[in-house]
Amino acid sequence: MGHRPTADSSVPPAAPCDLVTVPARQGLEAVDILRRAPAAPGVGPVLHDGACDTLGFLVPPGTADGWDVPGSACTRTSGRGLRLPGVPAEPPVTGSGWLLPPGVDPAAAPVTDPAVLREALGEAARLIEAADSCR
Repeated sequence: MGHRPTADSSVPPAAPCDLVTVPARQGLEAVDILRRAPAAPGVGPVLHDGACDTLGFLVPPGTADGWDVPGSACTRTSGRGLRLPGVPAEPPVTGSGWLLPPGVDPAAAPVTDPAVLREALGEAARLIEAADSCR
């Protein structure tokens, strides 16, 4: 049996990361796609901002420099309030909560791979467009 960190264990300092934000509907579809994909590296921590109805995917630092997916934005965070890996901490964005918190699922990725996220967001947009055209 492996050792799991506890709340009183030594946890590394907050890691810098970037945050990709998308409308909640597209983000939830993308989370589902990422969690079902058998060969994908998985989905990392995801934030939900109920006030703006958006989801935020934590991605590696530097992703914001080349992010160009329509309908989404990628910004830098300082990693404030975030510990990777470790015990779930306060979200790095004020007013948000964790949809998928860091460190809870040992099989989860520490952050979401931006190339895999880009593909999942594209697939999610196509699914939503197809569903909306059937109405």
